[in-house]
Parts: sequence; structure tokens; C-alpha cells
Amino acid sequence: MKSGIAWIALTCSLVISLVLASCSTKTSIETSTITQSSTSTIIATSSATKTTLTTLSTTSPITTASGNWWNKLGTPQYGGTMTVRLNINPVMFDPYYGNRLASIETAWLERMFADDWTLDPSVFDFRITGRPSEDEKGLLAASWEFTDPSTFVVHLRQGVRWQNLPPANGREFVASDVVFHYDRMLGLGGGFKPNPAYSGYIFFQPLKGVTATDKYTVAFNWSISNPEAILETMMRVPGADVDIECPEAVQQWGNLNDWHHAVGTGPFILQDFVDGSSANLVKNPNYWGYDERYPKNQLPYVDTLRLLIIPDTATALAALRTGKIDAMDGIQYTQAASIQKTNPEISQILIPMSSGLSVDPRNDVKPLNDVRVREAMQMSLDLPTIASTYYHGNADPYPTTMPGRYLKGWGFPWEQWPADLQAQYSYNPTGAKQLLAQAGYPDGFKTDVVANTAGDMDLLQIVKSYFAAVGINMDIRPMDPASWTAYVTADKHDQMSFRGNSSILGTTDGPILQLNGFHTGASGNYMNISDPVFDAFSDQANAATSVDAAKQVIATASEHVDQQHYLISLLQPKLTALCQPWLKGYNGQDNSISGLVTPRLLCFYEARFWIDQNVKQSSGH
Repeated sequence: MKSGIAWIALTCSLVISLVLASCSTKTSIETSTITQSSTSTIIATSSATKTTLTTLSTTSPITTASGNWWNKLGTPQYGGTMTVRLNINPVMFDPYYGNRLASIETAWLERMFADDWTLDPSVFDFRITGRPSEDEKGLLAASWEFTDPSTFVVHLRQGVRWQNLPPANGREFVASDVVFHYDRMLGLGGGFKPNPAYSGYIFFQPLKGVTATDKYTVAFNWSISNPEAILETMMRVPGADVDIECPEAVQQWGNLNDWHHAVGTGPFILQDFVDGSSANLVKNPNYWGYDERYPKNQLPYVDTLRLLIIPDTATALAALRTGKIDAMDGIQYTQAASIQKTNPEISQILIPMSSGLSVDPRNDVKPLNDVRVREAMQMSLDLPTIASTYYHGNADPYPTTMPGRYLKGWGFPWEQWPADLQAQYSYNPTGAKQLLAQAGYPDGFKTDVVANTAGDMDLLQIVKSYFAAVGINMDIRPMDPASWTAYVTADKHDQMSFRGNSSILGTTDGPILQLNGFHTGASGNYMNISDPVFDAFSDQANAATSVDAAKQVIATASEHVDQQHYLISLLQPKLTALCQPWLKGYNGQDNSISGLVTPRLLCFYEARFWIDQNVKQSSGH
């Protein structure tokens, strides 16, 4: 009890100081490369390189290669259990619901594209969600190409099989499975109706049809001819939206909401799930995949993947300290500093948040529908002081924009802003009060924010104090993650929302995809923005016929977002991933451990990580 009181006192003290002062089956694998021309069309072609792989018994020694950068990581080992923490309880097991709700189906369902596991992290380390197209490789896809600017053709990997579970019973994965997925998701055919509630619907609106041209080939026909937009959508849509479900399972059960109906092509089989507690996944003994670094090694390495559902970070850190958890991510600076003192053997990896942070006002209700009010709220915040004092320098002092600063060459970064726009985002409580008076609120106003408790509630207290200093009295209404999601997606919040550990500002995913978050009617548009000027940017970006043209549209759209103050921009801190010394291969890739909503490559990375049993035993675990 005393420690709790001390923490509250410390938080209050920090808030006050900030206001005052102002983180043996053979399989053929084909690699693909993307070549960009200087003309208006980008053509993607597959290389002719092939590697023949053979099945390896899990009792056999694992071969090593010579002269490769990954040799320094040690020799992979089979066996053992990998235990990671989830901070949100999974409530859905069907990709039809996309990433609107927390889910873990990416452990057994696979997608067509994934990261290049052989790429040296010094070239690109995959810690942010945005990926250059040339660094994406095939997973279920063997190769791909544009046969014309609006037709994207994918050649599937042959020999992939569904898990040997009913109703698939180990049959081969074929092109019609891909067609079924997109028909079901988007209502493109097969008797399915369009599903605008599906979170990825807005991303795929330009997709007009998906056709199986033969058993292993799928053609995607688009209404746009922008290759960057098509590749972003195909390769980098977030969540489980692009993971392929089993048609027979849907046909037999109607949907996959029941975890007992989990069946996929992936490396792990869901063995049991205890709501609010844990999920246990075991090795798929018939998995088709092999380690790209060690081509004779059949995946996965671990026998069991255990997901412990621990929303409370303090509880999770206690489990990490005692070796009950192998890794967790999304850890704040002060928490990581504490671990460094008590457990210096635990590796710490700094990772930029996959998006910035923001307070999201509804743009359709008073007083927040007045841009002067939103600008005043922004001017009341001293972001550089929050960056240096609260985040201890682990955050850039600049407001979060669209797209994020980590996507170099895209958007409208702070350094390019004109002085008058920078002034609108600079700490100026006197100017904020003047704007409120001009908007008809000389004495300020009362408001509230529905806050996701998975996020940084201490930061929100700091924001509240800054608002109060200019007469804006904000009531914080905390909600657990599941309740918050249900409440906000149902449009029940009457003023503002706080997503917790994410925003549609500062996103490090595909820049063209980010336009959809602000689009009228988009599922993640919790601000209820409806701006025809902004909506037109999506059409312009999709119509662009070169990357440079797309970049110009994004820059203009970004400036418009900044000028309109759709959201109250906070910062984009670096968070810390923590990893036990016996977990090998992990480098903070893709937030692939905890997954604040859905780790999009859970099946990919966890299949390639391994446990060094000698190190673990020598550590006393």
C-alpha cells in the first residue's frame, strides 16, 4: 500500500513539474525481387533461384552454414517451450474480423508475404511495421509479378498443406483457397456479401476481383494502376486481415469464432485456450516450412508456444524476472530501467512505437468540431518538456504526424513546416486561451476522454494537467482494452478517446495505407472525421503512376492533417523489448512478441526463434 501511495505521489509531482517547466518431403522455394522502372509502371518479377530442401528429423543435428552473418547467433536447437506475454485477451479467432479485436490466429493462419529472414539487420531490421517492398519475400507465395499495371499475379508455393485436422485433413493448399478468402472478406464473389465492418475493407476497396487462373496461380485485378499502393495493400495490411482461413472450416461452422475450430497451414496448432489466462500451441509435425538461413532445418524449432495473457505490466515483469516469460515488448523507460538493475542479464532492445500517441477528439461534436478548439488543445501541451523529462530523452520532441518520421522520404516532417504551422504545435498557453475565447469559450469547457487502460495512463494525467492550465477540464474515463474497443467502435464515446499504445498518427506502416485511417467511414476513424478534401487524397494517391507522384500526394495530405488538427498530437516514444538470454533469434522484429492487438507475423517469427537449453539450464531455469 505504501508503494502505491508513493507512486501516486511521484506521478503527481511529475505532472506538476512538467506543467510548470513546460519510447523426407522436398519443397522448392523461389525468392522474388521487385524491380522499379523510371516509367509510370512498376513490374515485379520472380527470380529463377531455387533451393531444394529435405525433411530433417527433429532428433538429427542441425547443420550450419559458413560465412553467413547469422552464424554469430549460434546454432539453432530444437525443443522446449517458448513463453511470451500477451497484454490483451484474445477475443476472436477469425480473420473476417480483421484487427478490430485482439486475436492470435496469426499463429496458425499464414499469409502470402512475409519478411526476408536472411536480410542482415544492419540493412533493415524489421523493427518497424513499414517494409520496403524489396525486403518482403514469399511465405505462401513463391513468386509474383505485374502482368499489366492493374493486374497483380501471385504464383503460390506448391506442396503446402493444411494442418492434418478436420475438416481440412491435410489437403493441399491451392489457389481457390486464396480466392475464397478475398471473396469472403470483401464480397467479391462466391455468394458472399460485402462486409464494410471488416477492418481491412477500406484498404481493399480498389480490389475488384480475385481469380484462380490455375491450381497454383491467383490474379488480383485492381481499379488502380499505382504499384506502390497495390504492393502496400498486398504485403503490409496490418493484423490478420490477409491471413488465409480454411474454406471447409467456414463452410462447416459458419465462422471461426470458436477456438476449437482453429485450423491453418501454419507451424503451430492451437491445443487449448483458457479465456483471460493462456493459449498453448504445439508444433505442427507436418509443417511445410524450412528455415531460410538453414535450408535443411524444418520449422518450427520449439515444441510448444505458450502465450500468457497478463494485462498488468507489473505482474508480467515479475514473471519475466523469475524466468517464467521468455520475452515481452512495449515496456516503458522507467520499467526497463528497473529490470536493468535487478536483471542485467535480460537483453533490452529499443524499438520505436509502431505509431505515435494522440488524444482523439470527435470532430463532429461541440466544442471539438471547431478547429480553433483543437488547435488550442495542441498549443497547451509542452511536448519538448514531456520528451526530455517524462521520457528521459527516449522520444523525439516533435509532434507526431502522418506518416511517421521513421518512413524516410514520405510525408511532411516537422523540419519542413512553415513557421506559422510550427507555432500552432508549440507550447503557448496564452495563445491557447486566446483561441478558446475566439471560439466562444473564454472560461474553457468540460470534456472527457474514454481511455484504454492498456496505454500510458500516467501520460494522460500529464495531458490532463496541461489542459487544465488553460481552462479545459478533462475527465478521464478508464476502460479495460476489450470494453474500450467495444465501446469506441460502437461510437458511444461522446467527446474524446485515447487508444492507449497506438494512434493513426506516426504509423510506421505503408504511407498510402495510412490515408485510409482518416477517410470518412473508416473503421478506425474514431474521430468521426468527414472531410471531402482529405478523402480526395486517397483517390489521388491510388491514381498516381509513380512513387514520386504518390509521395507528393502523401506530403500534401500530411500537411492538411497538420493544419486541421484532427487529433491532438503527442509524441512517439521508443519502447523496450525484453528478452531472456536463452531466447535466440529475436531482435525486436515486428512487435512479434506481445502484440498490442495482433502480432501480424506470429507464425513466421516464433517458428524461427529457438531456446538455447544450455543457457537456460545454466541460468537456473
